[in-house]
Amino acid sequence: MDSHGPAGQRAVWAVVETDIGPLLLAATGDGLVNVVFHASGRVRATALDRLASRLGGAPVEAPDAPALAEAIRQVHAYFGGTRRDFDLPLDWSLVSGFNRQVLRELRAGVAFGSVVGYGELARRVGQPGAAQAVGTAMGSNPLPVVVPCHRVVESDGGIGGFGGGLETKRRLLALEGVLPEPLF
Repeated sequence: MDSHGPAGQRAVWAVVETDIGPLLLAATGDGLVNVVFHASGRVRATALDRLASRLGGAPVEAPDAPALAEAIRQVHAYFGGTRRDFDLPLDWSLVSGFNRQVLRELRAGVAFGSVVGYGELARRVGQPGAAQAVGTAMGSNPLPVVVPCHRVVESDGGIGGFGGGLETKRRLLALEGVLPEPLF
């Protein structure tokens, strides 16, 4: 079976080793479509099955594919401390409605090294009472790290939740200088 994204492009994937563990990157001809934390073994298999059902066919492992090359380069640069922002075409087809609106605002409006509260992000998209819905949007983010949901925290200063695990969130915030590096 051919594997194609929403616009008929072949979906490709690769796993990139990072300081927070392996990340699965998947792309269509429209851009990066998915980033998955802890992408080894069962997690990788589950993510690829989910992508196949959402995109209409199984993505093909292709670490040298042009659709992934720049994403891989930028991920390495980000974790190497030489890139602060990602400048990649994104395929938003795995998210829609309010969640897409919130994630686009997050990507555009919360810079490297800064954080925003769930309530503030809700206010920015014109839904000031929707802090909990913003949390749901963060949990459904198909493009973590690139669309930096790790930069969203609780208004009382708590770190909040994170789909990649709290230790991963702490490490990303430390990489960006928001938190001190873990002592051990």
